[in-house]
Amino acid sequence: MNIQLLTAALDAAERGWHIFPLRPADKRPVLHGEAVCPLIGDCAGGHRKWEDRAIIDPDRIRRAWADRPFNIGIATGPSGLLVVDLDVPKRNSSTDTPSGVTTFTALCERAGQPVPTTYRTRTASGGHHLYFTAPTSIRLGNTAGTLAPLVDTRAWGGYVVAPGSTTPGGRYEVTDPAPIMPLPDWLLALLRPAPRRPVGPLAMPVVSGSRAARAALERECQRVVAAPEREGNDTLNRSAFKVGRFVAWGDLARHEVEEAFQGAGEVRGLTAAECRATIRSALDASIRTARPRETA
Repeated sequence: MNIQLLTAALDAAERGWHIFPLRPADKRPVLHGEAVCPLIGDCAGGHRKWEDRAIIDPDRIRRAWADRPFNIGIATGPSGLLVVDLDVPKRNSSTDTPSGVTTFTALCERAGQPVPTTYRTRTASGGHHLYFTAPTSIRLGNTAGTLAPLVDTRAWGGYVVAPGSTTPGGRYEVTDPAPIMPLPDWLLALLRPAPRRPVGPLAMPVVSGSRAARAALERECQRVVAAPEREGNDTLNRSAFKVGRFVAWGDLARHEVEEAFQGAGEVRGLTAAECRATIRSALDASIRTARPRETA
């Protein structure tokens, strides 16, 4: 038995955080998947995913962590948490690529807000996790890069590695034991999904450019508005990428394309920040890889 990991697991549960075992020295869940579910125990009534099987019962935690030196996963949704993950650039990134700490600090400055002082941990890779209590009035999900580059959030459907866990890259440690503060209103405003408006004729902004390019833009914006549930962001990414070639060819102005897709994405119910990040990324990739018009 690894006493340090067991103690860390019990400490997390005592805070009311719902935890589950991760593979020793790893970040991946150890719990079985649906394909091999034995349909017994917690899954007697049907397969339950790690989020539904996360626990706070100290007796069960002692039994589980007595078996192997499991790392500790915190299911953020059931724990009432939203964690902001400030990542570090990949090893093969440019040396001047800013870290998540840098881009998040810049986001706070633009919003005229201080960097929140809350419970903070350092990840094995050198990044940081900022813990917030999630609002009870809305069920927030995960985001990836929508607030700023290398800034992700984990809420319902997500988990973070708890302090006390270790990987070959290092140890997860508490760097600021401050009380966990509620998610600031200004961050909630950026993460809150826009209410989905009734789908009808999309009010397109005035767009200059060729007839074919304008028709393609309008067609793809309508696809975004009509995207199935849970596919809004993927549809926005695909559609913006398709239209990006017209920007590369000079048939459409980029700012007009961004405005059109921003409106379509928000009508679909995506957050303003999510739309901006997805549109920017898709257009950048499309413009960078667009073939010459004569070979397209």
